Amino acid sequence: MSSFRKHPLTKALWKRWRKASNWTSAQAIFAVLAILRMLPPRVGLGTAARIGRWVGPILGRHRLAKKNLARAYPEKDEAWIEETARGNWEQMARLAAEYVYLDEIFDFDPEKPGEGLIEVEGIEIFEALRDRKGPFLFFTGHLGSFELLPICAATFGLEVTALFRPPNNKYIARRILSARRTRGGHLVPSKAGAAWALAGQLDRGGAVGMLVDQKFKKGPPTTFFGRTCRTNPLVPKLARQFGCEVYPVRCIRLPRGRYRLELQSRMDLPRGADGEIDIAASCQALNDVVEGWVREHPEQWMWFHRRWET
Repeated sequence: MSSFRKHPLTKALWKRWRKASNWTSAQAIFAVLAILRMLPPRVGLGTAARIGRWVGPILGRHRLAKKNLARAYPEKDEAWIEETARGNWEQMARLAAEYVYLDEIFDFDPEKPGEGLIEVEGIEIFEALRDRKGPFLFFTGHLGSFELLPICAATFGLEVTALFRPPNNKYIARRILSARRTRGGHLVPSKAGAAWALAGQLDRGGAVGMLVDQKFKKGPPTTFFGRTCRTNPLVPKLARQFGCEVYPVRCIRLPRGRYRLELQSRMDLPRGADGEIDIAASCQALNDVVEGWVREHPEQWMWFHRRWET
């Protein structure tokens, strides 16, 4: 098949088919989101979750999600694996629909905590970081509604530049990028030159946030759920270069359509005998934090991506 695609004619036809396929699937998704937009947020998100639970299991990625779950949780039975995978599709559908309602969902008022859909832990840390100069690094994983985290930081006057990996479908990528331009600070697409942009922000004493649980072919060998993978070393590299403070941050979904955002205490990255940050050991430490989060809420993590491919 690969040699077939290398032929000039078939290569051109393949590219046209891919473009048409991406456009068609993107339009279908946009149509669903447009319908959801006419509904109140709780109703729309609940509807998306039901659609996800129905559609997800018929997709090829459902098999991958179940395979990954079985490898991560060898002690669990088939019924638990299936139910968790189906619950995961509910969560992923909610995540897609949340782009429609980002600003409406985030109703946290620092003057009236506990009255809206959002609760925040670590407010005192947000305020302390706001009142002094960085550089600061925040890391999280594909857990819960992670898109709300930069909006939360901005609410406390802390602007965060987030590393953004666009979806492979360029039509969806454009729409998501537009949706993310809310109150959440600046975005840096994950491509050539991204590290320089983040470095410039840190050099000015700013704050940078990124996801650390994606597949990364050139990272140091690590483990995640006891299985070998490679991890992006950008967080420890930037921390070592700029002397950044590093903070874990996560968002999890709660019952009845609520959310909890947590800014956790400063994390001290492992250091080598020379006193410098140990890149490989730090990558493992980041994995361990994210794994702990996932074990608390396994249905809220993206099980259908190829995290363990090396």
